[in-house]
Amino acid sequence: MVHSAYDSVELISDCPTKIEAISSYGPKLLLGCSDGSLKIYAPDSSGSRSPPSDYHSQSLQKEPYSLERNLAGFSKKPLLSLEVLESRDILLSLSETISFHGLPNLGTIAVITKAKGANVYSWDDRRGFLCFARQKKVCIFRHDGGRGFVEVKEFGVPDVVKSMAWCGENICIGIRRDYMILNSTTGALTDVFPSGRLAPPLVVPLPSGELLLSKDNIGVFVDQNGKLAHEGRVCWTEAPTVVVIQKAYGIALLSRYVEVVRSLRAPYPLIQTIILRNARRLLQSNNAAIVALDYAVYGLFPVPLGAQIVQLTASGEFEEALSLCKLLPPEEASLRAAKEASIHIRCAHHRFDSGDYEDAMEHFVASQVDITYVLSMYPSIVLPKTTMVVDPDKLMDISADSSYLSRGSSGMSDDMEPSPLSHVLESEESAALESKKMSHNTLMALIKFLQKKRFSIIEKATAEGTEEVVLDAVGDRESNRFKKTNKGRGSTPVTSRAREMAAILDTALLQALLLTGQSSVALELLKGLNYCDVKICEEILLKSNHHAALLELYKCNSMHHEALKLLHQLVEESKSNQVQPEVIQKIKPESIVEYLKPLCGTDPMLVLEYSMLVLESCPTQTIELFLNGNIPADLVNSYLKQHAPNMQARYLELMLAMDENGISGNLQNEMVHIYLSEVLDWYADLSAQQKWEEQTYSPTRKKLLSALESISGYSPEALLKRLPADALYEERAVLLGKMNQHELALSLYVHKLHLPEMALSYCDRVYDSLAHQPSTRSSGNIYLTLLQIYLNPKRTTKNFERRITNLVSPQNKGTPKAGSANTVKSKGGRGVKKIAAIEVADDIRINQSGTDSSRSDGDADADADESGEEGGSTIMLDEVLDVLSRKWDRINGAQALKLLPRETKLQNLLPFMGPLLRKSSEAYRNLSVIKSLRQSDNLQVKEELYEQRKGVVKITSDSVCSLCRKKIGTSVFAVYPNGSTIVHFVCFKDSQSIKAVSRGSPLRKR
Repeated sequence: MVHSAYDSVELISDCPTKIEAISSYGPKLLLGCSDGSLKIYAPDSSGSRSPPSDYHSQSLQKEPYSLERNLAGFSKKPLLSLEVLESRDILLSLSETISFHGLPNLGTIAVITKAKGANVYSWDDRRGFLCFARQKKVCIFRHDGGRGFVEVKEFGVPDVVKSMAWCGENICIGIRRDYMILNSTTGALTDVFPSGRLAPPLVVPLPSGELLLSKDNIGVFVDQNGKLAHEGRVCWTEAPTVVVIQKAYGIALLSRYVEVVRSLRAPYPLIQTIILRNARRLLQSNNAAIVALDYAVYGLFPVPLGAQIVQLTASGEFEEALSLCKLLPPEEASLRAAKEASIHIRCAHHRFDSGDYEDAMEHFVASQVDITYVLSMYPSIVLPKTTMVVDPDKLMDISADSSYLSRGSSGMSDDMEPSPLSHVLESEESAALESKKMSHNTLMALIKFLQKKRFSIIEKATAEGTEEVVLDAVGDRESNRFKKTNKGRGSTPVTSRAREMAAILDTALLQALLLTGQSSVALELLKGLNYCDVKICEEILLKSNHHAALLELYKCNSMHHEALKLLHQLVEESKSNQVQPEVIQKIKPESIVEYLKPLCGTDPMLVLEYSMLVLESCPTQTIELFLNGNIPADLVNSYLKQHAPNMQARYLELMLAMDENGISGNLQNEMVHIYLSEVLDWYADLSAQQKWEEQTYSPTRKKLLSALESISGYSPEALLKRLPADALYEERAVLLGKMNQHELALSLYVHKLHLPEMALSYCDRVYDSLAHQPSTRSSGNIYLTLLQIYLNPKRTTKNFERRITNLVSPQNKGTPKAGSANTVKSKGGRGVKKIAAIEVADDIRINQSGTDSSRSDGDADADADESGEEGGSTIMLDEVLDVLSRKWDRINGAQALKLLPRETKLQNLLPFMGPLLRKSSEAYRNLSVIKSLRQSDNLQVKEELYEQRKGVVKITSDSVCSLCRKKIGTSVFAVYPNGSTIVHFVCFKDSQSIKAVSRGSPLRKR
């Protein structure tokens, strides 16, 4: 026996006649005896004798009963069964037939004569249907609501029915060998399964609508259609003769005793055995079960649930006690919750001491106990200090419960008051217990417990933080004036209970994960929203060398300085191989760059400070960090100029390579000046060693030339002043080109560098750039400038130094005057010499396009003054012819021929004149064809016009206006485009004016 679910009380001890049937009506017992009499027993106490109207509200009493009334001859034969139909105040009796008697006077209402010989019946109180079996037939009758019963159906069955019960609209019958479902409408039979061989079939209806079918000593659950409801089985010691269901228990009548089992929860354990010999009948009453012996009656009264729960808890049957708690009435919800919580806590301690740690934590979760109570079982886990005030009564109850369970005491009062704390464990036992509590299995169970509690606690903490932010936003700061701020969580206050609980939980969970070797899970915890205590977790992670987790701890608490210092330290240690190999693979200089990426928008100075540590080792990634992080380039450049000047040029190079438009003109200018300074230092060193050659190129000089040609944000005038007078001619030529001083630039390529190919390439670049500008009249004039330099080399060489000096002097800065070309023209006249013809051609070129806008008035005057003495200079005719033959399609042929010396042979001009003339002829032919096509189109249009004008309209005396329906006569008329609609011209004008008015002002219509 597990516990006492029912108390057995003797109600009747000396019935003079053998009892054959029994029933109850309110507090009274109705006994059907072997002599056919009906005896009515009532409690001995006078207070229980109430008027009949109160019978339904009363129940059996735990006291002796005495005979109140004896109805001799109630039945001619012994009564087989009695049943009180309380909803209709009718007593149903089964003897030689089925009779109905009114209560409480017991007058006969109806007798079903067709039920003569019936051995079993079943009553459906909801519908008022009665079914009974006699021989091999099943009959169904319906109560008509008055004093009569109406026969509904009669069906035949294969064998004599031993047991039957309604199951919804159908009837479940047990015959000698089988259970069957009988359709009460059609009479169709459906087999369920065979019955037992040792005992007759037994059909027991359940409150849920299912059925319990007995197969010898086993009870099987089926639904209303005869299908197995679930896998559970009820096992009795032997085959029962009667089974009744009362609340959570199934009571079975056996030959020598009564067994009580749990009927609502697998595995349907045996709860109690009540020894009652010679028991013949078992009946369910409103508050008890009634057992009838031959001459005595016992009442099985259920023990109060609270007392049963106490017994089960004391004996360690916690699951059974929890299931009974669910049967407490709804009005005792608070008591139920308190009892369940207490049982869960006791069960958790019992499971924990037994080594079933996971199940223990499940019970702690179900008990809704505070997490600090569970964490107190793990003294080695360090918890943050808290300002929470816990209810002392609650702590007292919990501590008393734990002490009770630690002793394993079985003594317990009905109200479940725990015993006080016992003496402290000895030191050796405490050490053993502590070692046990910090084992791997206990920590794993704790982790699962904390993870299950975490969601709700974190949600509450987050909600409180959001609420405070809203209050601060609306100015309600008075309620928060006493709140403290967590050091590592920025401005998020941690003062409320929910957030303190969250800090305790996350701190303990992190420690448990690390102690069980789950560093990856701990890392994921820190990556998400967490409330770990920074000081405690930092110390633990430092001791255990969990650097990745420590970095995440710093990161989630906005401790970026500490995180970056740690990263730099790990990088330096990895270079010296002072850390573990797996750490070396993870911690690289790029890790600092990755960490800095999210900080670019919030703290750019911090990014600049720590990016200097990795700029030299991984410059590309660092520059990408500056660009992708949208850090102002001027800020980065100034910081580099101050702290890492050797990397300034590298930064500007990479920035320009990644985003040409992202670098401002000031930065471009600064980058070019840096290059130029390095080149000048390199030039000074080589000049001092007398090793300088103009065709020598260092990597920096190549970068300088590339930058001068590709970018345009620098100031060429400032750079030109820094160049030496007798070196770096190529750089000077590029700068002069940027200043549109094309003649000077070409003179350098031709006379200083002696590189005609570079001069021609220069002309190509200028031509291509000017060709895309629609405002430029002639982009081929640059080639004429080159031809002039070739044809008059001495003049350009003499004036080069003077013009450069005038160009870079302060008084001559700015845009050259537009009248310089006119000055040259006015002073230079056409002479007899060749050189005069060349100068006149040059004057014409300058006057037409003004491409070389850099020549000042003084330069033009000087050129004109010196024209006489340069008449006999040597010209570079071969180079001129080469330019003409290669660029004939880009040069104005007429102007080029004017520049050539008259002694030039036509044969030498064939490579130039041949393709030029062919191109001109082809253009002429194409234009002629286009002209002819256009003339043809014009003629076609004229012809079509003539055809349209040939239309004829014939006006007769019968022709009428389509608008006014009057004859046209000799009036002026108009014809519509279709050629058939004719109207008066006046009518046409009127119709047009009406349409115009209607479209312009529709509101004026009437």
